[in-house]
Amino acid sequence: MAVVDQDGVVVTANDSFGALLGTEAGALREQAAADLVDLASDGRTWHAYREVLRGRRSRFRCTRRLKHPDGRSLWAEVTVSPVPDSRRVLLSIADVSDRRELQARLRHLQMHDPVTRLPNRALFFERLSAALEAAAQDAGNAGAPGDSGGSGGSGAEGEPVGSSHESHQSHESHESYGYGRTGRIGLCYLDLDGFKAVNDTLGHRIGDRLLAAVAARLTECADRDGYTRSGGHLVARLGGDEFAILIEDSTGTEQLADLARSVLCALQQPFDLASQRLSVSASIGVVERTARGTTATALMQAADTTLYWAKADGKARWTLFDPERNAHRMTRQALSSTLRPAVERGEFGLEYQPLVDLTDGAVRGVEALVRWNHPQFGSLPPNRFIGIAEEDGSIVELGRWVLRTSCRQARQWQKDHPRERPIFVSVNVAVRQVWDSDLVADVAGILAETGLAPHLLQLELTESAVMGSAGRPLQALQALSDMGVRIAIDDFGTGYSNLAYLSRLPVSVLKLDGSFVRGFQDEEHPNPADELIVEALVQLAHRLGLTVTAECVETAGQAARLRRIGCDTGQGWLYSRAVAPDRIAELIGVEPLRV
Repeated sequence: MAVVDQDGVVVTANDSFGALLGTEAGALREQAAADLVDLASDGRTWHAYREVLRGRRSRFRCTRRLKHPDGRSLWAEVTVSPVPDSRRVLLSIADVSDRRELQARLRHLQMHDPVTRLPNRALFFERLSAALEAAAQDAGNAGAPGDSGGSGGSGAEGEPVGSSHESHQSHESHESYGYGRTGRIGLCYLDLDGFKAVNDTLGHRIGDRLLAAVAARLTECADRDGYTRSGGHLVARLGGDEFAILIEDSTGTEQLADLARSVLCALQQPFDLASQRLSVSASIGVVERTARGTTATALMQAADTTLYWAKADGKARWTLFDPERNAHRMTRQALSSTLRPAVERGEFGLEYQPLVDLTDGAVRGVEALVRWNHPQFGSLPPNRFIGIAEEDGSIVELGRWVLRTSCRQARQWQKDHPRERPIFVSVNVAVRQVWDSDLVADVAGILAETGLAPHLLQLELTESAVMGSAGRPLQALQALSDMGVRIAIDDFGTGYSNLAYLSRLPVSVLKLDGSFVRGFQDEEHPNPADELIVEALVQLAHRLGLTVTAECVETAGQAARLRRIGCDTGQGWLYSRAVAPDRIAELIGVEPLRV
């Protein structure tokens, strides 16, 4: 301890004070106390110390790193407090080096993965947050020198702590934002393809050794890329088989792409572990952002999304974050979260496209096409949301609404426009509607409710769904056919057609995929092979007692060729786009649509 006067000069000091500083206690008299324990090295600490000397503050404590005359460094806890009934203050220092070393060792254990010895998720996010914060502060200062003031934090009883960087990692983070900083953050986020199989078949001991070997190769790749940078890149294990490489001072996506390629190349080399030769690959999501305005959460969300793309695209590859692709994903998520309530809110509507007899041009039926009148995205066609509805199961409720609305509309046309041959309505049905609901009961109930005759309802299922039908789906199709409902195979010719199986299905109609009809577009130089294929399919269907509808008919020439080879009905823009119900009512009452 030492007694200091109001000017900050040492009046007296005990032997322990001198020994800690490596000198005789008497030699400390008349010296500035602030110089002895480094209290003037930063503005915040110096101001707090001066406030105690002036009697404006009751107590002050900080931690300083001091240099001993023998060359060693030590950590000292410095406390300054007024001497009662005096204008002097008592300055005491305590050697806390052992405590600091223990804290550092505990922190290292807390912030590093025991298997790979890499920084763990906690340290990774601390480093990432520090890098983003430093970039934001520097951008705010616009390059001007800032206050070097304390490290933040607080001592006991709320006293400020001095400016020594208590975490080497934090210190390193700020150092990496030195001269030549780009202001950009890069991230390679990866996981191993098939690592679970290694754990399951060879055990966790081999799995852990593999993770440690992967960590070593990742570190080597990162060191090779970042050897010229202060602090290099941070390689971390985020958990399981997930790793991340943080590039705090990214020079652009080309640098990140080179790093990702080198990682893939390094991991493709076999690993020899305990007489086991293992080969693994990795999927990598690569993201680069301007540090200013970026949050750690946003960066990791982008990285996680990009990693998912890499795995979905086939694994063993790296993928760069694509804002346009991400916008599509966000739109998809927005649609998914609002799809079920949209059915209840009545946001869906139906349009109908005519199915025209190719012989006489009469409208024989219509296909119902659902539209989502989304309050944010406007009118959405089926291909924007039907897949989502099938995934989350809302297709059952939506499909039931489409079926009921279509049948009610077809019955209304029949009442308003009596004709010898009423038009039928064709409704698309997803396989999940067959599995997740009692489709037969739904159809029977809706036909009874609307009064529509069964033969005026046609249900369309895709070829891939129908061709693989067995068990419950096949039973449902047979029951619907026995009821009098017509079953149509949509997009016929695009899947793996089992023609022998086709004869055993309760199918009434084949709808030829539009790719066949588009092959007829060159009317001046037609390809005979296209016509032969379509003619063979039509003849096959007719011999099985089926009718054939051609989709995507756009020109009179296409219609003429389809009519010549015996196709029954056509559907496409040549006749009409999908239109509102009142327009269909007009078409029913006019002359046949001859072309």
